[in-house]
This record gives sequence, C-alpha cells and structure tokens, in this order.
Amino acid sequence: MIKTIWKKASCLKIRTQFALLILCALIAAFAMFEILWTSKFSVFNLLGLGGYYNTYGDDIRLSDRLYEEAPNYELPESEEDEERIKALEPLLGLADKYTSISIYGLDDGYHRTTRPADILMDQDNPFLIFLGIGDQLTAGDFEDFRYVPLKFSNGSGSALIMSYKRSVVLYPYTFISLFLSILLFFLIILFFIRRKMKSVLKLKQEILVMSSGDLSHPVPDLGGDEIGILARELDHMRTSLNDNIEKEQESRQANQDLITALSHDLRTPLTILNGYLEVIKLKKNPGLAEEYLDRCLLKTKDIKELTDRMFEYALISEEQENPELTWISTDFIRQCLRENADFIRLAGFTPKLRLDEDSVVLRSDKTMLKRILDNLFSNIFKYGDKKEKVRIFFGIQKETFTIQIKNGVKAEHSGEDKNNIGLKSARKMIRLLDGELNVSETSGLFTVKLTFGAGD
Repeated sequence: MIKTIWKKASCLKIRTQFALLILCALIAAFAMFEILWTSKFSVFNLLGLGGYYNTYGDDIRLSDRLYEEAPNYELPESEEDEERIKALEPLLGLADKYTSISIYGLDDGYHRTTRPADILMDQDNPFLIFLGIGDQLTAGDFEDFRYVPLKFSNGSGSALIMSYKRSVVLYPYTFISLFLSILLFFLIILFFIRRKMKSVLKLKQEILVMSSGDLSHPVPDLGGDEIGILARELDHMRTSLNDNIEKEQESRQANQDLITALSHDLRTPLTILNGYLEVIKLKKNPGLAEEYLDRCLLKTKDIKELTDRMFEYALISEEQENPELTWISTDFIRQCLRENADFIRLAGFTPKLRLDEDSVVLRSDKTMLKRILDNLFSNIFKYGDKKEKVRIFFGIQKETFTIQIKNGVKAEHSGEDKNNIGLKSARKMIRLLDGELNVSETSGLFTVKLTFGAGD
C-alpha cells in the first residue's frame, strides 16, 4: 500500500508534491517535539539530571526548615515594616539560588516581603534573556511552587516557595528539542530537493550522452512529475531519432543498391546500342543499316523500361510523409486552382472554371494540397489535348470539399499504359489527408475527382 501511495504521489506536479511534503514535514517535526517533551523526565533520569527536574524533595526540606525556624522571627506588620523585614533575612536566606520566597499574612493575605532567587538578580545571567521565551515554550513548567503555613512569634503567616531549579535542565532541553524538530523539518525538505536535483543531474547526463552521438542508451524512468515527463519525452525523441537515422541509412543503402543494379542493367543495352551505332557510322554493312536502326530503337525502349522501373521503385519505397494539419481557408484552394489555370492557359489550353465562392475553413496540409494540384495540372500539360477545354470545378457541400478536373487527352496518349508517376504521387498524398482520388477516362476525356472532408 505504501508503494501505491508513493507511486501516486510521484505522479503529482512538483509544486503539489512540495506543498504536501511541507505539510508532512511540519507534522513530523511537531510529533518529534511532542515525543521529546513528553519523554523529558525519562531523558533527565537517563542523563543523571533527574534531581534538577524533580524538586519535590528539596521543597519539602525547605518547607520543614521554614516551619521550624519561623517561631524565632516576627511577622512584619506590612511592607513598610523595614525593621522586621530585615530581621527575616536569615529565614529567607535558607533558600538556594534557584528559589524565591514570599511572605504573606495568613489572616489578611497581604504581602509582606519577598526574597527573589539569585539567578533572577544576576543581570548577566543568560537565564534572564530566555525567561520569557522559555515560559511560553514550556507553558510555565519550569516553575515549581507551593504554599507553606508558618507560625511566627507574633502571629501566623504563609510562605510562597517558587523554585526555578528545573530551568537549569528544562530550558536547554526545550531549545535542543526545538532545534532537533526544526532540523528534522529542514532535513525532510532538503532530502526532497536533493532527490529532484539528482533527477535533474541524471537528465543532464542523458542529454550529454545523446549530444555525443550515443542514441542506444535509454533514458531512465524519473517518475511521473514534470521531470519524469521530460525524461520520457526525451527517451521518445531519442528512439525516434535513432529510428530515423537507421531508416535513413537503410534508405541510403537501398538507393545505392538500386543505382548499382540499374547501372548493371543499363550497361548491357547501352553497350549493344553503342555497337550498332558504330557499325552504322562506319558503314561496314550498308544493307543492314535499317535493321540496325530498328534494333537501336528496340534497345532505347529497353532503356526506357528500365528507367520507368526505377521511377516506380522510388515511388513505392518513398518514405511516407506526415502531413502538418492546420486550419486553411477555401480561398487558398481557389487561389491554387486559378494559378494553375493561368499556367495551362499560357501553354495554349482553354480552362473553364466553376468555383464555389463560399469562404469556409478546413483542416489540411497547405503544402500537400499545392503539390497534389501541381501534379494534376502537370499531367494536363504533358498529355492534355489543347483543342479541348479544361473544365475545373470546386464545390462545398456541408463538410465535404470536391475538386473535379476534366480535360481531353492527345490521341497518341489515349489508352496508353503510362506510369502516371504524378497521378500516383497525388493519390498517395490525398490518402494521407483522409481523402479520395478517382480517375476515369471515357471517349477521350480524362476526369480526376478529389474528395476530402473538413478534418477533426
């Protein structure tokens, strides 16, 4: 259960952890002070200082002596009876330096005289400095007092015995207990700060390791707070970066292998082609020149097929892109369509635009949309029939956006099995945008229809 609580606490934010820690540290410090305070008598006995705290025996002995000696003295009539007060000094002198004695009349209860303890009279005694503080901290526990009835030669009175002997051990013990409790509080806080600083230093070390180029060393789990989240994200970044580097190396190796293979495949038809051309140039067999030219044309077709295969391979093995989705106005799409329409118009085509003029927003990738449209209009430029109008439509219905382009196809390209690299690239990108690309060709008219939604 403690592990579960600790795990949940480690997932809290650092400032929340710190606030809870301060509360727990305060409780622990207060509990420690209470334990030390309630155990003070046992501690004093253990240290052999019990006699300073338990003054009961001393008070009884002093009370007995005062009771025995009081009949030898007269009770002063009032505080102004200086003669009798001075005569009482030997009786009051029976108290030690930690004890004060005050004399009162028993019948009227009026104060007659007081002999303060010597430690209260010493102005250089540190005891006086901490008297007020100690009184508050110990709730008056440093004082021990008792009333003793006395019979003087001329009447009855009473003595108030106030002993401060406990203060000899109680004051230092109180301040030591307080110091230990405060020390415990700060030790708990410093322990928390030290743990967090160790986590930060670990994170720093991991960053230095990564900066040196070592991406194989995993970043340790540093908890669920902000430092732990930063460590996890750093580890994810390390993993992603390492994967990207490995994929880049694999891609580079694959491209190298492709170039090597194509170089080998192209060398044979090029060598043969070169041989036929040299024969024709040298006119060694004039009767076979036409046949050699036909063979040269066949070899150029072989070379074209090899280069087409290269493009197909590059298209299939291309690393999948990740679109950067942002909110885009439909004004941007209309602008791209108009720009491309102007491009093909300069090339001799006749574009006819029908664009929905409503301005709404959709979530998509600007760069990909622009590339898709560039590829489609590039195909029109290469294979389109300039005698036919290029019909461009853009419509908005609820949260669906549609772009449709119709154009004629040159007779020499109609029905031809082309690689359509631009069209394949456009289809690949529109899928990344969660859209569809449909193509149809009927009666010499080529139609491309793009459909995509508003996005999340």
